[in-house]
Amino acid sequence: GPAYRKYDLEAWMPGRGEAGEYGEVTSTSNCTDYQARRLNIRYKTKGEKGTQLVHTLNGTAIAISRAMIAVLENYQQADGSIVVPEALRAFVGKDRIEPKSA
Repeated sequence: GPAYRKYDLEAWMPGRGEAGEYGEVTSTSNCTDYQARRLNIRYKTKGEKGTQLVHTLNGTAIAISRAMIAVLENYQQADGSIVVPEALRAFVGKDRIEPKSA
């Protein structure tokens, strides 16, 4: 493939498979000059003749649904509530999400 090196970031998802599995939530690739050749993206170094192809990186932002599944499954309590991770509390506006009343 076009990627010289690819890095995947995975999260533990307890509900996947029989005993839980890791699942990819984002991916980044070093494409060297593959994309630049097709797009003819070049740079010129001052004082040198000619141009060179740039090297590009390609990355997905994040698979929101997979990231959310990982957080919900890993922080769900026995009573069905979700403890909001400390790093997300300012965005969620609370430290716990209670289950819907029956």
